[in-house]
Parts: sequence; C-alpha cells; structure tokens
Amino acid sequence: MRPKLTVARLVERLRDVLALQPLDKTGMERDIVSPNVSSPGLVLAGYVERFPAHRLQVFGETEISYLASRTDAERREILGTFFSFPIPAVFITKGQQPTAEMSELAAAAGVPIIGSRLKTNDFYTRIKSWLEEEFAPTTTLHGSLCDIFGVGLLFIGRSGIGKSECVLDLVERGHRLVADDVVLVTRRGAEVLIGRGHELQRHYMEIRGVGLVDIPSIFGIRAVRQQKRLEVVVHLEEWDQEAIVDRTGLEGETQEILGVQLPKIRVPLNPGKNITVIAEVIAMNHLLRYSGHNPAEAFNRRLIDRMRAASSATASAVTRASGNGVGGAPNAPNAPNAPNGPNAADDVRRYLLQDDE
Repeated sequence: MRPKLTVARLVERLRDVLALQPLDKTGMERDIVSPNVSSPGLVLAGYVERFPAHRLQVFGETEISYLASRTDAERREILGTFFSFPIPAVFITKGQQPTAEMSELAAAAGVPIIGSRLKTNDFYTRIKSWLEEEFAPTTTLHGSLCDIFGVGLLFIGRSGIGKSECVLDLVERGHRLVADDVVLVTRRGAEVLIGRGHELQRHYMEIRGVGLVDIPSIFGIRAVRQQKRLEVVVHLEEWDQEAIVDRTGLEGETQEILGVQLPKIRVPLNPGKNITVIAEVIAMNHLLRYSGHNPAEAFNRRLIDRMRAASSATASAVTRASGNGVGGAPNAPNAPNAPNGPNAADDVRRYLLQDDE
C-alpha cells in the first residue's frame, strides 16, 4: 500500500522537476487527496459554488496581477474567502511572490505556499503527469512480463509450470525482460496498463535448480527494459486431452485487470512443445490484428463465401432442371468488411496514441 501523499513528500520528490521553493512551510504535512490541479478562477471574483477546494491550487500571473489590482481591503476579503476552504496547498508560478495578505491568511489557515520558477503551462504539464501516476490504480500480479517484437506479453500460470524458463528462452532469442515472478501493474487513463518489476527484484530471474540469474549482466543491458504496456495475457497450463481448446481463434477470451479487458491466450503444454516460438507468433498475430488483418476472421469469411457460392450454384441448377426458373448468375454474397478499412486505421491510430510506455 502506498503511503499517504503529503505536501512535504511532493515537494521533496518534485523539487528539481518543478523548480520549487517553499515560501511558507506552514502545513507541509497536509494530505493531498486528488490527482487534479486547479486555478482559483472565479473564486477570486466571489463565485464559490463549484470551487474544487480539495485540489492543489495554482496562482499564475493572471491571478497575482488581479489581486494586485484590488485595494488592500478587497484583497483581504477575497483571500479570506479563498482560505476559508480546506485547501491542501497553493503554488505560485513564474517566480512571483505572494502578497502580504496572502502570506498572512495562508499562515493563519495552515496552508503552505510554494513558489515555482516554471511558467504556468509548464508547471501544469509536469505536475499533472506525476500526480496521475501517483494516484493511478495499482495491483500486483504473479507472472512474467516480456517485450516481444514491441508487444507486452504477460505469462501467467501455476507456480513451476515454466513461465520463467519460457521468458529466459525468449531473452536468449533477443527479446527483452521487463519483470519476472512479481509484476507491478498500473493503469493509465481508461485502457492502458503499464507493468514493471519490483525495485529490489527487477531484472533478476529465479530458475529452479540454478538460482537467481542477473539478466543484464549475462545478456547485456539491451535484454531488459524498465516498464512495458501489457497487451496480451498468455496462460500456460497443463495439457488435458479432454479439455475443450479454441482451435481457430474466433472465440476470443479476455481477462480483466484493473478494469481493463486484455486478450487472453491459453497455451496447453506437453513435452516437446516449442513455447517460445508460439509466444513470438502470439505477438506477431497481435500486431497483425492491429494492422487490420485477423487470420481467423479472414479464413472464416473465405469459408462462408465458398459455402454461399456452392449453395447458390446448387439452387440455380435445381431451378434450371425443374424448368421453373430462369438461369443466371447467383447473387453475389454480401461483401465482408475490408480488413484494412477505415475502422482498422482508427484502431491503429488509437493504439499508437495510447502506447506511451
């Protein structure tokens, strides 16, 4: 479980990134409970009905210049209303200084004031991405994560079934290890899952009978990466002659992780099966689907078209033989959607936009 995020911890972590300088250290232990950041906006004009006081508040050049244009009495009244809310902290950008009334009322309310030398837009860009990561939903999975041809494959299955050995073979074939045994998964936005290893165990792999293996020391730094987007779940399981297995790929199975549905492939294991080659094919097949080509659906369309054509030819022959119909070419079957149509292009664009690991 992550520790609570306080103003002091944020300042310590982002001091250099945000060019921070605490101007008033009162209330540095206040909790930050929202990943969002706001400017006071209409609150300074007196409209407080929709004021998100639980967010961090940012005063840019517009807010400071507006306060400077008011009289001392007006400024005190405006800031008195502002600091009457339970605000976590106030940031002032572009190296500006708070007014005397702001410093006084903030200290009385126990709200810290922190300065930044960054421009307001740059400040928003940097702090929002960090806060989104800090507040993102997170879970821990038992499995191995590998980057194969740029596709993040998460191998799962019971302990001892061979997940680590499979990934080790993939690394030897030139692919990249992200995490073994323990995978920390974080959700970004609504659909993107990013996996990484634990900071103490990262890029070490346990092979039964061998012990711990330091992957970058043996295979080089190119054999590992720090994090990768999860895109396909590969479930390794024991071979069962009686089990019902998808033979065509049309009945796609999914697995939900942090509310995101990922395609799931079940691979039954038996002696002699080359699981590493199968893993490479799974990755390449995933890339093919995002380029607009689904082999299973293409084969299914060809089969249906052939059966429709045969059925139409048979019906025409029967009609001509009976003398009740007029011979002619059978009606053309409905043309299937082109595999590389506009929908496929939209899927590719959306995928590349979200592939931000």
